[in-house]
Amino acid sequence: MFYDELKKYDWDRTTAEIAAKTASDVETALAKEHLDVDDFMALISPAAQPYIEEMAQLSHAYTLERFGKTISMYIPLYVSNACTNKCVYCGFNHDNPFTRITLSLDQVKKECEAIRRLGPFENLLVVSGEFPRLNGVDYLEKVLQVARPYFSNLTIEVMPMKTRDYQRLTGSGLNGVVCFQETYHEEAYKTYHPHGMKSIFEWRVNGFDRMGQAGVHKIGMGVLIGLEDWRTDVTMMARHLRYLRKHYWKTRYSINFPRMCPAEGGYQPKVVMTDRELAQLTFAFRIFDHDVDISYSTRESPSFRANMMKLGVTSMSAGSKTDPGGYCSEPDSLEQFEVTDSRTPAQVAEEIRSLGYETVWKDWDRCFD
Repeated sequence: MFYDELKKYDWDRTTAEIAAKTASDVETALAKEHLDVDDFMALISPAAQPYIEEMAQLSHAYTLERFGKTISMYIPLYVSNACTNKCVYCGFNHDNPFTRITLSLDQVKKECEAIRRLGPFENLLVVSGEFPRLNGVDYLEKVLQVARPYFSNLTIEVMPMKTRDYQRLTGSGLNGVVCFQETYHEEAYKTYHPHGMKSIFEWRVNGFDRMGQAGVHKIGMGVLIGLEDWRTDVTMMARHLRYLRKHYWKTRYSINFPRMCPAEGGYQPKVVMTDRELAQLTFAFRIFDHDVDISYSTRESPSFRANMMKLGVTSMSAGSKTDPGGYCSEPDSLEQFEVTDSRTPAQVAEEIRSLGYETVWKDWDRCFD
């Protein structure tokens, strides 16, 4: 399990190693076709900032080589904001006083129909808080069964599960799982997650192994930019990705770098990442892993998403609602985070076309499973 691998790496030492990288280290990394984690550390270091343009060009070239001029589109469906966790940065924190909503299966069906009217989406991301009694495996299996007739590709972003539960859900149409480790800093993790199943660091970080063991087709990874030093966190994620590729080589992988926003309850991000730093991180990851899907959500602004689309990003959400029932059933429920890009899917697709790229609504079919 990766938790045992992670213990080999000291957080503070990794932070110091990144800070010590030089221009020579950056140039060495850029001259390689296949990078190791040490090279990745050079590309995300402060020493790489003068090389942003060169990194952008290389990222662009690798993206065209692997993905062509395409952007895959997806949309989230929040089915429940009920949660037993007390994550200090999340609007769904168990202690926040608001009405909890878990959609009925009839409401899920209506949400699916509403999403289909928004655009020809085939990639659906089902999102839920972590409350096993209300939105556990039994409920999620039924949600997938309701959604399957409407969408070719179903992904979940929910509580980490046992291997056998992931296997069970693949039988009901599950194609992918997204899970944010939030931070790889184990001690800080305990501070951010003081109560609930999510407070068990080892259970969460080993969840990716359980997905791989279950044969999940695609695994999505990410850290929350705003909790701890972002350079150290993404280095740990790069190590994690390399580990997963070695052990579960049949699986596809995606990554996301959500920049945190202020949340219900008054939380303010500890670390603020600039657009230039996010661009640097995106380029570094593309150069480090040519095949990984890099996703930007509607947290990011329209102009920034448009610029990055040509330089490394390969999938985007559009028309997103981050509250349960937000598309038609419960339009006034609490959002998990505020959307920055509020354009319609049609407007996003038109911009993609205007930039010479193809909008991909469907890249998976059940007949391939």
